[in-house]
Amino acid sequence: MEWITLFVYSATLLLLLTYNLGQLSLIVIYLRAEHKRRAKTVVPGSAEWYSLPPVTVQLPIYNERYVVERLIDAIAALHYPVDKLEIQVLDDSTDDSVELSARKVAEYQAQGLNINLIRRPERVGFKAGALAYGLDRSMGEFVAIFDADFVPDPDFLLKTVPQFADPGIGIVQTRWTHLNEDYSLLTQLQAFGLNAHFFIEQGGRNAADLFMNFNGTAGVWRKQAIYDAGGWSSDTLTEDLDLSYRAQLKGWKFIYREDIGSPAELPVAMAALKSQQYRWMKGAAECARKIMLNVLRAPGVPVVNKLHAFFHLFSSSTFLLVFLLAILSVPVLYIRNSHPEWATAYYLINFFQYNLIILLLFYGIPFWLSSRERASGLAGWRFIWYFPAYSSLMMGLSLHNTIAVIEGYIGRKTPFVRTPKFNVANGSDSWRANVYVAQGLPWLTLLEGAMMLYFIGGIALGIYLNDYRMLFFHCMLTAGFGMVFVYSLLHTVRQSAVRRPTTGTFDADRRAAGAVA
Repeated sequence: MEWITLFVYSATLLLLLTYNLGQLSLIVIYLRAEHKRRAKTVVPGSAEWYSLPPVTVQLPIYNERYVVERLIDAIAALHYPVDKLEIQVLDDSTDDSVELSARKVAEYQAQGLNINLIRRPERVGFKAGALAYGLDRSMGEFVAIFDADFVPDPDFLLKTVPQFADPGIGIVQTRWTHLNEDYSLLTQLQAFGLNAHFFIEQGGRNAADLFMNFNGTAGVWRKQAIYDAGGWSSDTLTEDLDLSYRAQLKGWKFIYREDIGSPAELPVAMAALKSQQYRWMKGAAECARKIMLNVLRAPGVPVVNKLHAFFHLFSSSTFLLVFLLAILSVPVLYIRNSHPEWATAYYLINFFQYNLIILLLFYGIPFWLSSRERASGLAGWRFIWYFPAYSSLMMGLSLHNTIAVIEGYIGRKTPFVRTPKFNVANGSDSWRANVYVAQGLPWLTLLEGAMMLYFIGGIALGIYLNDYRMLFFHCMLTAGFGMVFVYSLLHTVRQSAVRRPTTGTFDADRRAAGAVA
């Protein structure tokens, strides 16, 4: 049994190292490809105003009372020929959000904008269904998509649409930036992690012409590419990743514009972060299950592209590996003390700690680039704090995300759970009265508290055995599960202390109105 534990522990470390070597290759590509990345950029002045093509902007909305007006105002402010711009507010709301969006739509219609409120008879297919419904009724040759928490720059379309001068370009994705990064430690750590994705992963993959993913928002599609790929599908929770791969398998090219920042709001409550993580992790596993074989069988796709696609599609499995590694680390500590004669096996285990060096580069380079962009000082000192704090947070979410990944692989279907939006930017803004954050203490939160106690036991065992090789790892796991547990507990208490306003539903209105398209 002890050898089996050591073998599984070592195999888990090896799999993580293999994945991280793939990430290391993206780091090298990114650092070496600055000229190539710039060469793919089309400057805004490269298209004349009168020759710009018709564009439809789609805004999928579902119960967004706190941000829907801000979103519509931002989209109405886009610089683009009025006769070439269509705005679709795809509102499936069942609360008073629809009244707010209807009021805004009427306001801008009176100003001459081609903006329409579209409500489906039934919310079939969630976000993917809303996008497909609107697409069939759109007039634009190109389709820009924004989730409710985004506030795009007025020149967004002028910067992105000229990229489509190349008829082979099917998708243009921009980089997410953060409206409320400095709101709390939780938002700072989320920004820290997302920046690594939007610099290294998206930038590296695009520079090497590898498979990429549309991030679901802050991007523009060629309508023909969507239809050619088979259209939006709701059979996974990440319809954006699914459609991205299907389009690229059809030969459509992907352009990533790192230089264009699209500001968005980060979740400020642990429950909101968990719902977002659940959707992303489970959806990625569902897409891997659905698409990976098609990628491997695709003719004309280089082997290296297929290998990176494998790492990409199965990336959410790293949480399963991290959780398994964490659980096994406590018995491994005991085994190392009981069997000092197995020194060779322990040496090999220590070799895999080079994972840490790759992770330092993966998160350190984007952190330096974003700090330089924001002209923020003391970046080095802040990285020393952010890196272990972010790593601990992700470890603390590993149980939650592991459940999501397993559900995705076994095909367990669950509804699309939206991430609650808050419209908060600084520490003085309160979200206590937010009606979308679920009340109550989930059983999983209690289990996360139990995991915190488990790793406290691991720390105590190491001290008792006078073996401190796992001390830092167990401290990070204790801090991570403790952070997730305490945030979940505190945010639940804060919500319960506030009387929730009653929210009505509009099912009768939906049946009567049908689709106001």
